[in-house]
Amino acid sequence: MTVGILVPAGFLLEYFCATTFFRFPNPEATLQVHAPALGGTVPLEEYAFYLSGFTAILIIYLWLGEYWFEAYNVPDYPAEAQKLDRLLRFHPGATGLGVALLAMGILYKKFFAADRSGFPGYFTVLVLLGFVPAAGFFQAAKPLINWRALGLTLFFVLFISLLWETTLAIPYGYWNYQDRQMVGILIRAWGGLPIEAVFVWIAVTFATAIVFEIVKLWQASGKRLRHAFLGQQKL
Repeated sequence: MTVGILVPAGFLLEYFCATTFFRFPNPEATLQVHAPALGGTVPLEEYAFYLSGFTAILIIYLWLGEYWFEAYNVPDYPAEAQKLDRLLRFHPGATGLGVALLAMGILYKKFFAADRSGFPGYFTVLVLLGFVPAAGFFQAAKPLINWRALGLTLFFVLFISLLWETTLAIPYGYWNYQDRQMVGILIRAWGGLPIEAVFVWIAVTFATAIVFEIVKLWQASGKRLRHAFLGQQKL
């Protein structure tokens, strides 16, 4: 169910945002099979990326949580689910942090970046991806997230993805970034890689863990969807 929620959301992001945020300078680095996107086409691998990426993150988190850090799992989800009258709860801390990050990104782009044209659209989408689930569900999911498993998952995902991007994807022209849509903070040691390339994996991994734990809580509660997420409606 977690993959069924996240992968279609990723497909929608790809369709609406890919041609705005990315460019694909070397078609020979791909299968040269074109998939639809708003304003043009993208390599088919872009859609496979969302399917395999979300699945890989979830599998790593599960493997670490169920095997290496099993002692830190919550053993009784039904009991935890019964403690909550609803799963959807506003979390002011996550909302405030998200708003602050957005403000800092926009201010940096407009006043400090080397290229101040455009708008940090990719950074904005990543903040929303990371903090919208957190703003609505972090309060319910926080006690159940295996934080040790999540931390090591993030390490593995960042290591593999950045190694791939800096040694293969960017040098061979599989993809690159539209500078006008970036904040403008570049990692010089990694060939001028935008900071968004790091932040995307933090946001995606965090969102995956939250969605998984919320789905698991909902299933453990035995309640209908509306009742579990919004609580018992008073007549």
